[in-house]
Amino acid sequence: MLFGKKRPEAVVDLSGKRPAVRKSICTGEITGGYIDAETGKFHELELISGPDGLADFCKSLRVSPEDVETVY
Repeated sequence: MLFGKKRPEAVVDLSGKRPAVRKSICTGEITGGYIDAETGKFHELELISGPDGLADFCKSLRVSPEDVETVY
């Protein structure tokens, strides 16, 4: 199946990293990822669509929505 196939979930080690979402002011696009504590650079993991997408992102990283930092 080409379109019905799900990707396996990637395991991300968050030691030394902070979970974060980056929101675009212009388009409203939300991207989930993490901020590297050493460099301060944002690394993208997935595109988030709506509140359900944010809940799925938090569940995949095993963090609560309150622990996720927002970057503009």
